Amino acid sequence: MPRPVCVLNVVALSPNLIGDATPRIRAFARSAGGVRTLTPPLPAVTCTAQSTMLTGLAPSGHGIVGNGWHDRALGEVQFWKQSNRLVGGEKVWETARRIAPSVTAANICWWYAMHASTDAMLTPRPVYKADGRKIPDCLTTPAALRDELQAKLGQFPLFRFWGPLAGIEATDWIALAAMHVLETSRPTLSFVYLPHLDYALQKVGPDHASIRQELREIDRVVGGLIDRCERLGVQPLIVSEYGIVPVRDAIWLNRALRDAGYLAVRIEDGREILDLEHSRAFAVADHQIAHVTVRDPSDAAAIERLLAKVEGVERTLSGEARRAAGLDHPRAGDIICVSAAERWFAYGWWMDDRKAPDYARTVDIHRKPGYDPCELFYDPKLLWPAGRAMSKLALRKLGFRTLLDVVPLDASLVRGSHGRATQAVGFDPVLIGDLPDPFLEQSLPMECVRDAILAASLGGDHGAAVNAELSAATRALVRGGR
Repeated sequence: MPRPVCVLNVVALSPNLIGDATPRIRAFARSAGGVRTLTPPLPAVTCTAQSTMLTGLAPSGHGIVGNGWHDRALGEVQFWKQSNRLVGGEKVWETARRIAPSVTAANICWWYAMHASTDAMLTPRPVYKADGRKIPDCLTTPAALRDELQAKLGQFPLFRFWGPLAGIEATDWIALAAMHVLETSRPTLSFVYLPHLDYALQKVGPDHASIRQELREIDRVVGGLIDRCERLGVQPLIVSEYGIVPVRDAIWLNRALRDAGYLAVRIEDGREILDLEHSRAFAVADHQIAHVTVRDPSDAAAIERLLAKVEGVERTLSGEARRAAGLDHPRAGDIICVSAAERWFAYGWWMDDRKAPDYARTVDIHRKPGYDPCELFYDPKLLWPAGRAMSKLALRKLGFRTLLDVVPLDASLVRGSHGRATQAVGFDPVLIGDLPDPFLEQSLPMECVRDAILAASLGGDHGAAVNAELSAATRALVRGGR
C-alpha cells in the first residue's frame, strides 16, 4: 500500500535559519538524519522551483521560466498565472497514479493549482467586482470544500497573504485548511504551501533582529502540521524553494534600455506606460533574474553588451549559455540577466516618479510587467498609510472608484531577495525527511525532489517501478554512488 506523504513547502527556509528559534524544525531534521540542501534551477523563484520539484524537469522541460514571462503571441507580460496546464511534463502525483492507481493527491496553495489533476485543491482566488473592489476568497476542488473551509476558518485572509499587511495569519489559515483536508480526505500525497517566512525576509533581510520572532511563528505552524501528520500516519517532508540573501539596492534594466533608445513608452493621462509593441527590447524583472526580449535579432549582440555593462549585472546568458542553464524555452527571454548576489532587478522604466503608471503605487501583481517586492510595504512618506487605505476601502464599499495608492516606489526599502541558482553557503533551499538512498546525499539537485516523494510513498511495495521512473538527475546520483 502507498504510504501517505505530506510535503510542507516552508518557503525561504535555509540551513542558516534552523536553530534555537526553530526547535520543532531542528528536532525533525535531527530525527530524519539532518538537513539536505538543494541546488535549485535558474531562476530560483517560486513558480520555477515548484514546477521542477513536481516534475523532475528543468525549466526547458516544464516551461515555467519564472513567476512571469513575455507571452509573444499575446504581446503581453503574464505574471502569477494559475492554470496547471501551463506546466509541461508529468506531475509527481500522475506518475504515482500510473504506478499505483489508488493514489490520491491534494494541493493546498502550491502554485498552478487550477485545472490540475489533483483530487483536492485550494488556491487563493479573489473576487474582482466590476466597480474595482477585490474581495478575499479562494477556489477549491471539490467546490464544496470552499464553503466548508470558510465556514470553519473564516474568509481566506487575502490581504494577510500578500501586500503591506502580509503576516502569519495567512499561513496559519492555510495550515488549518491543510489539516482539515488531511483528516477528511486522507490523500496519499499532499502539498502544503507555507509562505510566511518569505515575506518577512524580503522586507528586512535575513540578518534583521525581528526574524527570530518570524522563525518562531513558522516553527509553531510547522510543528503543528508535523504533529497532525504523525497522528494520522502521514510521513512529513519539508522542502523550500530557495534561500533569501541580504541585498542593498535594485538594478533598473528598463531604464538602461530606455536611455539607449531600445525601450519605448507611451503617455496615458500624463503617465508613462511601457509600450511593448514599439520597444526594441525590454526586461521582465523577477527578483535576481531578468528575461530580456529583443524584437530584432540583429540588435541582440549590442543589447547584450549594453546589459553586461550595467552596474550590478553579474552575467548575461544567450544562445548556448542560455541552453546550458536549462532555459532553452520559447517563454524565456532572448537574453537572461543574473544580478550580483547583493542586488536585484526592479521592473520600472520611468525616470520621474510623478510619471509612474497609476498601478505602480498599488498592489497589482497581474498588471505590473515584473515582480514588485515594494508591494510588501506601506509608503513611509505617507502620513498615515494604513488610514489612507482604510478610508479608500470605505469609499469603495460606498460605490466610489478610488485608487489604493499606498505602495512606495523606493526600491531601497527591500532588504532580501533570491533567484540566483547559487548563493553563499547556508542560504540554500532544503530537503528534510526520512528518505532512502540515493536521497541521503548532503546536497541534491532540486529535480530529485520528485523522485524522493515517489520513493517515500511507493518505495516499499513498488520499489522496482519507482526505480524505473527516476529522473535523469537522480540516475546521475545513483551512478555517482557506485
